[in-house]
Amino acid sequence: MPIYEYACTKCGQEFETLVRSDTVPDCPSCHSTELEKKLSVFSTAVSTTKSAPAAPGPCGSCGHPDGPGACGLN
Repeated sequence: MPIYEYACTKCGQEFETLVRSDTVPDCPSCHSTELEKKLSVFSTAVSTTKSAPAAPGPCGSCGHPDGPGACGLN
């Protein structure tokens, strides 16, 4: 069952509700079925920032997993 966001065109109430394929949603305040489906804000809430760089390894230069002296920088 998907969750949809609606705004009631009669009383202005905004709400979310689970909607089955065989039901018609109604406003929880005035019980009107005159609803406007809203765009979900989930997609704008997802972070698109880059993660912080990995911490340096034991030798402090490249972070090679085999430990100090194993990388080509030494």
